[in-house]
Amino acid sequence: MRVQSMCNTDTRDARATIRQILSLEKAGCEIIRVAVPDMAAAKVLGKIIRAIHIPLVADIHFDHNLALEAVRQGVAKIRINPGNIGDSSKVRAVAEACRAAGIPIRIGVNAGSLRALKGLDGAPGWTAGQWAAVMVREALEEVRALEKCGFRDMLVSLKADDIVRTELACRLFAAKSDVPQHIGVTEAGSLVPGAVKSALALGSLLKDGIGDTIRVSLTEEPALQLRCAYEILKSLGLREYGPEIISCPTCGRCQVDVVNTVAGLEKRIYSDAALVRASSGMKIAVMGCAVNGPGEARSADFGIAGGKGYGLWFEKGRIVRKIPQKRWIPAIVGHIKSSGMKLRVKQ
Repeated sequence: MRVQSMCNTDTRDARATIRQILSLEKAGCEIIRVAVPDMAAAKVLGKIIRAIHIPLVADIHFDHNLALEAVRQGVAKIRINPGNIGDSSKVRAVAEACRAAGIPIRIGVNAGSLRALKGLDGAPGWTAGQWAAVMVREALEEVRALEKCGFRDMLVSLKADDIVRTELACRLFAAKSDVPQHIGVTEAGSLVPGAVKSALALGSLLKDGIGDTIRVSLTEEPALQLRCAYEILKSLGLREYGPEIISCPTCGRCQVDVVNTVAGLEKRIYSDAALVRASSGMKIAVMGCAVNGPGEARSADFGIAGGKGYGLWFEKGRIVRKIPQKRWIPAIVGHIKSSGMKLRVKQ
């Protein structure tokens, strides 16, 4: 399972795009997609590719010449919709270029841009199941269009802006075809609603073995999209990426600042790729008081249960020492580093 994101820079600004991709690599991005709206954007793809370390996907609509140029520039994948790229001769030209270069094609089917919607005045009164059926029908038509060209190295994405249509479409397609799927909820919204939608839809699909690459599409910085994707995979036991931090919601008994401690700890860990690697698989507790704190900290690999301005440090259920709150984050980070070093020595 690979985690993907998409740049929000102007691809024609190669320096800005490279800078963002390098930053996203540090945040765990494994596949990056860029928009290719015109030939100027297509012609800088090679420059971008030479400066980065992860596969680059060219997102192309309407003009098959942009796809052909992207292939010449050395992209790792083309994302097109054969239905809007032109007539069958243009589809064939793209398929033949991709086959010669040994790169796959992603067929993107979004609920809001179905061919069946053309000419309609307003939204159709379809049920969620009918929406899904139309999405799958058009996806299979696109698959057959490429297969007629002798091209089979493809994957499909079926996305809507809600959970039900997205999940139904992905499940129906999986029942009808063994073509791999890239999954996500498109236009999911800002951080909280978008993360909830994505977790529900993608978690349900992934638990049933549907999905080969994923993207969490949020109206946020791409790094947050990556973090949410990894948290979904981590919660399902499919990937490790940083620690599992268990922390209380706080209440009137709390006499330490758990909220800012956890926020600061996450910022410290996830801004440092080495700390992310070292802490992966760890369970860390940050608890606010003595009611649930010692018990939860006891179940963690290590952690802190708060008192009045201090905390009891636990390791595997054993109280080790008392730490003032201002030292909590440095103590946890230091323990991550030392534990990670011991693990590397053992390996």
